[in-house]
Amino acid sequence: MADVLSNYRTGDAFDEMMDEVGSVRPSYKAVYSALSRWTSDDLRLIAESLANNYTQAGVTFDVDGVEQPFPLDLVPRVIASPEWEIIEAGVAQRVRTLEAFLSDIYSDARVIADGVLPSQLVTSSTHFQRAVWGIQPGNGVRIHVAGVDIIRNPAGDVRVLEDNVRVPSGVSYVMTNRNAMITIMPEAFANQRIRPVAGYPTRLLTALRKAAPPGVDEPSVVVLTPGVYNSAYFEHTLLARTMGVELVEGRDLECRRGKVFMRTTAGLQRVDVIYRRVDDDFLDPVHFRSDSMLGVPGLVNAVRTGGVTLANAIGNGVADDKLIYTYVPDLIRYYLREEPILPNVDTWRLEDDDAREEVLDRLEDLVVKPVDGSGGKGIVIGPRATKAELDALRRRVIEDPRGWIAQPVVQLSTVPTLIEDCLQPRHVDLRPFAVNNGEGVWVLPGGLTRVALPEGELVVNSSQGGGSKDTWVLSPPPHRSSSNRGSIQHHDNGSDHAKSQTDVPLIVARPPVTVMPKFAETQRQQEGQQQQASYRSRGC
Repeated sequence: MADVLSNYRTGDAFDEMMDEVGSVRPSYKAVYSALSRWTSDDLRLIAESLANNYTQAGVTFDVDGVEQPFPLDLVPRVIASPEWEIIEAGVAQRVRTLEAFLSDIYSDARVIADGVLPSQLVTSSTHFQRAVWGIQPGNGVRIHVAGVDIIRNPAGDVRVLEDNVRVPSGVSYVMTNRNAMITIMPEAFANQRIRPVAGYPTRLLTALRKAAPPGVDEPSVVVLTPGVYNSAYFEHTLLARTMGVELVEGRDLECRRGKVFMRTTAGLQRVDVIYRRVDDDFLDPVHFRSDSMLGVPGLVNAVRTGGVTLANAIGNGVADDKLIYTYVPDLIRYYLREEPILPNVDTWRLEDDDAREEVLDRLEDLVVKPVDGSGGKGIVIGPRATKAELDALRRRVIEDPRGWIAQPVVQLSTVPTLIEDCLQPRHVDLRPFAVNNGEGVWVLPGGLTRVALPEGELVVNSSQGGGSKDTWVLSPPPHRSSSNRGSIQHHDNGSDHAKSQTDVPLIVARPPVTVMPKFAETQRQQEGQQQQASYRSRGC
């Protein structure tokens, strides 16, 4: 055995590669075999090469205002086919449930009338947008793209940590990570069937086209970005390029008579579907932030009159509220008449007096999160917090109990990760991405595995300095096909191996269609708003 694995020791958490007696799990045998032939020098050279290639290609992420190469670890996360089928069905089930929930609360609100949710819970959410009440999408889809964060606890059970149905980010790294790993571990790809991820842009574009307003046969689709200073700009450019559509900023669009047009050198061109990567607050200065320089005046009215489709829909953020998250199992039973496939992590609702009293007595043992937070911001991990931090948290919870939830400290599962010159266990989570085209929910095989790089760290968000891993979902044996639970579509049980790597090029797409001159003060304001918009879009 090579030195890189000789000192690998699992801890109290569930390890994805090694079982409790130190044996390699069946799904990891090919990866383990490849790693066993490498030396520390091999791993270090590969890691350096990856970082350099990612930097040159612009595969970066903003951390505290500094662009850094998106850290890709060499050891993939591997998921066996039977386990993936459960995850896939569970993710699709949640997306269908949250679709039904959003449609309901922005129209009849039956879920409130029937006593499943209290009215105040919905209306007090900072992301409930009254401006879009009554708007019904043409094909009934509000969640075109979803990212559902899941974890595995020490017992080996999979749990949902949170839902992301506003503007979930990170899928571009799924695709670029796969391209990189094909070159690093060609033998592992050749020795087993790994389900491909390169088809995501086609799936997304198909869903966006199906969401076009009625009567539009050849819809024009664009990707709306806050701009180059947004932390996820690389993803915006990559998705626009791979879908073959234009990447635009708000200043490239204008609304006329309830329709949206794109400024081009050939004149105005009609836009039918906007895949927006701009937060609600900045989308339309008429209805939301009046000082927004990132949105399009009149956009909400164009959506209301059916002149354009926004993906994802305005107001989806109420379904991301972590207090709403605690009710999702009940919502699944209410809307689908099914039992949840993937359970939630145990959670205390701090607006409940008894729960709040218990949590305040145990702050040092629990994880407390803001209900509208993202990117790991605002989380307080009790066992690692100082007395002053806990005292400040106690005051905030008492002042605004609606704004917080509490959960037990869960030791996330671990995967071998290159730290300096050896492999050590590091905690991971997983964000599978789902695309809803109105006829069914397709879940990208794998998703983004995020890894906390410091020893013992549990916050995996890239915006907090975490890294990522390629996620390999193994195809079922040739004699067995995957199940079709939860309206999941299966058409891609192949492999990325031997596919052209130009499917997902590591280059940045063309700039917006029209670049208008800006005064210095205007540019400073726009940069500031792009960075503000990064806070909620940087959930990866």
